[in-house]
Amino acid sequence: MALSNTTLGVLMATINSSIVIISLPAIFRGIRLDPLAPGNVSYLLWMIMGFLLVSAVLVVSLGRLGDMFGRVRIYSYGFVVFSVASVMLAVDPFVHSAGALWLIGWRVVQGVGGAMLFANSTAILTDAFPANRRGMALGINQVAAIAGSFLGLIIGGLLAEWHWRAVFWVSVPIGILGTIWSYRSLHELGERRRGSIDVAGNLTFALGLTALLAAITYGIQPYGGHTMGWTSPLVLTGLIGGLALLAAFCVIESRVAEPMFHLGLFRNRAFSAGNLAGLLASIGRGGMQFMLIIWLQGIWLPLHGFDYAATPLWAGIYLVPLTIGFLLAGPVSGYLSDRYGARAFATGGLLVVAATFVGLLLLPVEFPYWAFAGLIAVNGIGSGLFSSPNTSAIMNSVPAGQRGAAAGMRGTFFNSGTSLSIGIFFSLMIAGLANSLPATLTRGLEEQGVSSSVAESVGHLPPVGSLFAAFLGYNPMAKLLGPTGALDHLPASNVATLTGKEFFPRLIATPFHHGLVIVFAAAAIMTVIGAFASLLRGERYVHGERQTIEEEGAAA
Repeated sequence: MALSNTTLGVLMATINSSIVIISLPAIFRGIRLDPLAPGNVSYLLWMIMGFLLVSAVLVVSLGRLGDMFGRVRIYSYGFVVFSVASVMLAVDPFVHSAGALWLIGWRVVQGVGGAMLFANSTAILTDAFPANRRGMALGINQVAAIAGSFLGLIIGGLLAEWHWRAVFWVSVPIGILGTIWSYRSLHELGERRRGSIDVAGNLTFALGLTALLAAITYGIQPYGGHTMGWTSPLVLTGLIGGLALLAAFCVIESRVAEPMFHLGLFRNRAFSAGNLAGLLASIGRGGMQFMLIIWLQGIWLPLHGFDYAATPLWAGIYLVPLTIGFLLAGPVSGYLSDRYGARAFATGGLLVVAATFVGLLLLPVEFPYWAFAGLIAVNGIGSGLFSSPNTSAIMNSVPAGQRGAAAGMRGTFFNSGTSLSIGIFFSLMIAGLANSLPATLTRGLEEQGVSSSVAESVGHLPPVGSLFAAFLGYNPMAKLLGPTGALDHLPASNVATLTGKEFFPRLIATPFHHGLVIVFAAAAIMTVIGAFASLLRGERYVHGERQTIEEEGAAA
């Protein structure tokens, strides 16, 4: 009962972390807002980041509240909050900027509900299952959690094809079912530790992580003539201030009598190594997800004859092998890790993922689909091999009374990894595009009869606009050239070429591949480092048990 209900909860939460990503073109059309107009890129980013940021920031605090007041109670409230927010998102009464702000605000509220579910589901399962079956249970749960981020791409593509509001309505019946089911069936098995709330720790952690992740959001946007905003005083203040607040959090937690999170857990090698490996794996997985969407929606699908309006649906369909690979490997690795320990599966899984990143960067932009499908399927298998054993090892290493906060910290690393991947990999991709896109874009426009002055001015616009156009599956040529009047003076055939399916994808294909090599090389390096961290976790360790694997084998 605990496994089925918590799996439903994390599946709903993680589906909604990605369902909006692939549905953004339909959502922005629905609220009649051009996401690429000056100043509107922030709406696009916050539509994605608002949910991820709140989920990352609050999971530790809500896990600690679960330790104090009951994990089942906080978890059940999460279904309620999530359902209400989903309804409010679906009935957005506004259009243009007001409609975007409404969606962003309620996505933040939805993120609060998701954090309540995410923070306590793992702890509830750890309470319910004995150590020798925990890997299997957490494996299924984590398969649902990460598979949800892949399934969201497919579901979002299907629902966006029908109506953008359906993207939000789909969570409502699941949320209501989960609310009733959790209240009627789940029982509190965990050890409650009543105490005072660590106000200073909560505030410094929340404000520090919020400032850091918000700064990353604005860092990838143009500033003062630069292609990115990392030199902006606002961004630098957020980065430095966020790190200072997180340092203050560490000092506070080491001195207060009842901390939000016991930093001493990081002295446990199984806990610290598992979380480091999980963070790096999450960054790599998040970066891959964004890059594959851009690759499919912005380049590959239009070049294979798909209309831009249909690319979200087909991008989700063409990513199905990734989900299948993960679903096949996740439960099996969780079951086997109960018997043989987590280290071999988790480490080997990350090495498999790193190898697929190398394979993806070697693919041509117009790849044969069988090669692409094979690589992402193997990537899913590697992720499945890693995720379940790693989560089980982390949760086995903590005392029963701190499982909520520990699950929250693991959730923070998981969700922060996705947020960080946006800043890291978009920055790397923009840097790669900045080297070759201006000349390529200028030359391509001139070949279609656009004057040199107009072509050069458009070619030297910040590449972030072209990147987000590809991300949304959108040809920006009409938008870029319209204000210049260039389209009014060109032959109809040239205008049709410029605004058609193939001109923009072919134009950015080579610069995009240059950036892609940088991105996937960085992802492979991060994942190898994560594999090394996983290798250092030590032999199987369960808090409170003295027997090692060898002793258990001898006893058997």
